[in-house]
Amino acid sequence: MSLTSFSIRRSSVVPGFGLSLGYTLVYLSLIVLLPLGALVLNATGLGLSGLISIGLQPRVFAALKTSFTLALAAAAVNVVFGLIVAWVLTRYDFPGRRLLDAAVDLPFALPTAVAGIALTAIYAPTGPIGALLAPLGWKIAFTPLGIIVALVFIGLPFIVRTVQPVIQDLERDVEEASASLGADRLDTLRRVVLPTLAPALLTGFALAFARGVGEYGSVIFIAGNVPFVSEIAPLLIVVKLEEFNYEGATAIALWMLALSFLILLSINLVQGWSRRRFGK
Repeated sequence: MSLTSFSIRRSSVVPGFGLSLGYTLVYLSLIVLLPLGALVLNATGLGLSGLISIGLQPRVFAALKTSFTLALAAAAVNVVFGLIVAWVLTRYDFPGRRLLDAAVDLPFALPTAVAGIALTAIYAPTGPIGALLAPLGWKIAFTPLGIIVALVFIGLPFIVRTVQPVIQDLERDVEEASASLGADRLDTLRRVVLPTLAPALLTGFALAFARGVGEYGSVIFIAGNVPFVSEIAPLLIVVKLEEFNYEGATAIALWMLALSFLILLSINLVQGWSRRRFGK
């Protein structure tokens, strides 16, 4: 028996490692790798020059830029406010806390089209919030800012649910020890709390970004869908399919896949560094 096989079997406490590994590989291949492989295979007919040419088309480039920059912006906003929401729901006890905690999951259950219609009705110039902002010259619906609002709405639960368990496991004795050593609240937050929460925050950020970059239903109603302004890449893929331009749709999808993979890989590398740096 080789050392490799011995170490694999020894590290597996639960029996059935071989069967579980085989099931995992088959399941991932059928559900994830096979569809992605088919996408890449369909795009190979265009060649590298064709893919680059389609990706650099002004309308395609603008749509990709809109989707990725706004998804990153919305995920960053959710990191800040999602952390605050998770902290309040975990550390404080107040009337209605359980109801508020349950409301965090509503974006998971609500159909995205319904969410888009509701947000548009609220933030449109004739809506209750949009009407208040219109005299100030602020317009949310039918602008890129409306896309951020929609992506913040659907991405908030990813941050809250990822960070909540870590906050629950965070011992208050550590914070009290920091205070007893002379650290103020800001230093305790910066040197004790945030380093502990950093890996979970990065995980939530990655999940919120991944959900936002491919979001379609909740965005198209509030975006306005103006080319070069508020048109997202998933909508442009649908437009290409309606035009029977399957090669163009496949090329845009492959660009989205490649860019998403690179960004998520970078986030995972930073997350791994933070775990090694802070030992969490």
